[in-house]
Amino acid sequence: MNYDEFADLYDHQYDVYRDDLHFYARVAEKVSGPVLEIGAGTGRVTAFLARRGVQVTGLEPSARMMERAQARAQRDGLELKIVQGDVRTFQLEKRFALAIAPFNALMHLYTPNEQLQALENVRAHLAPGAPFVFDLYVPRFGQMNTLRHEGETFHAPDGTRTDVFLIQRHDEPRQHITTEYFVDTTQPGGQLTRRHHTLTQRYYTRYEVEWLLRCAGFESPRVTGSFQGGPLEAGSDVMVFETRARP
Repeated sequence: MNYDEFADLYDHQYDVYRDDLHFYARVAEKVSGPVLEIGAGTGRVTAFLARRGVQVTGLEPSARMMERAQARAQRDGLELKIVQGDVRTFQLEKRFALAIAPFNALMHLYTPNEQLQALENVRAHLAPGAPFVFDLYVPRFGQMNTLRHEGETFHAPDGTRTDVFLIQRHDEPRQHITTEYFVDTTQPGGQLTRRHHTLTQRYYTRYEVEWLLRCAGFESPRVTGSFQGGPLEAGSDVMVFETRARP
């Protein structure tokens, strides 16, 4: 997934998402040592951790997302360390006391080979016994092949209005969900322009993830259904995994 063209919309949509921030801050503040964040994006979690004194290194494949992250850092008076790289193949010289992969970052690994390669690489960058914590959404979807408003409208100072519409398509055999975004911007005079973006994610089931972690050298995880630690239930929106690298 190339997020370069998607970065601006992504930042607008999720800049105010706060559900996971205090959870990852608590996890990071329990360890003594550097933290690796997989899929740093535009720096939403990275900046929150850095502001709390966490020694965090973000990994992000998209140059445009990294630019947005550094703009956030400059705005907030922070210094962020974000390196460009692919989770499957990146190589850093240090080992980390913790790795995190917030906000569905692992859902851009589309095949079992990619997933296992990525998890083994994360494991290789962790100190023995170091925790790895991440979240994934529970795969429940709305009506397929139906155009609908995302529920988001952005008003700019120049009077333009931007509405986000989407349509989703489900490839069940491959466990892929593809979302096409239609970003409509209306000028004060009524002129309409449209941008189009496509996002494909590979969703997971709980026990599939548990087996992948074991195969990649991690302990059997603790799995919860919320960032507050509640059980994973039919109505849960997220699956939160907490595991450790086996020595």
